[in-house]
Amino acid sequence: MSTPQNQSTDLVAVVAQVKRDFAKAFRVLKETRTLSATYTFQAYVRVPGESKVIAVHAPDAWSDDQEIKAIVAGFDGTVYSGGPKSGAAGQRYGKVFEANAGVDVVIHVHGPYLGAWAGSHRVLPLRYAPAQRHTLAREIPIYIDRRGGEANFINETLRRDANTPAILEANGGSTFWGKNIIDVSKYILILEEAAYFQGLAEILGGTKDFGPGVLEQQWSMGHVNRGQAAASEAA
Repeated sequence: MSTPQNQSTDLVAVVAQVKRDFAKAFRVLKETRTLSATYTFQAYVRVPGESKVIAVHAPDAWSDDQEIKAIVAGFDGTVYSGGPKSGAAGQRYGKVFEANAGVDVVIHVHGPYLGAWAGSHRVLPLRYAPAQRHTLAREIPIYIDRRGGEANFINETLRRDANTPAILEANGGSTFWGKNIIDVSKYILILEEAAYFQGLAEILGGTKDFGPGVLEQQWSMGHVNRGQAAASEAA
């Protein structure tokens, strides 16, 4: 296989792995009906050691070509692989990658129940045990005023609470971040389920806070640092 222009052999291998991981995540989220009917599902993956991003999007449901294609672009909009408008993919979350060394992937997704919660302009409190298991954050913030830009809102959110795993996009979808496509996508599925159950509970008066000991139990099951978990529960 020849190496595309402006791409090293190592980068080609990274792109190929990103496409495989994305294809698996897309299949699982689609089959579990975690995605909306439009299949809005996009991943932006940091190129290790470089100011570049690999962007992959789920194919449009109406498209005859269902192949997953990748774009490689710089945080500054320089296009290394893709069409003339591909630079926007590098710039979309470039500020998030620059400000947060621990973030290696950002995923934007539309799910039916997360979308419904986002449309209500309400934060999503984490009151479904599996959704709380893997994060010390207690709620998912809502991004309403878009004038400052989504990347800036994410950075502000992470400055307030570095444990926050996602935001809701008012009147739209949700944006998640983390270390890799598969792990982040697993949390997308769990949080969509949380939004579903908590949405159903609204007609019964809403989901209640956890009982005593539940947070510590869930955090230990999710392998969250016990010292952090104890301090967070005490707070």
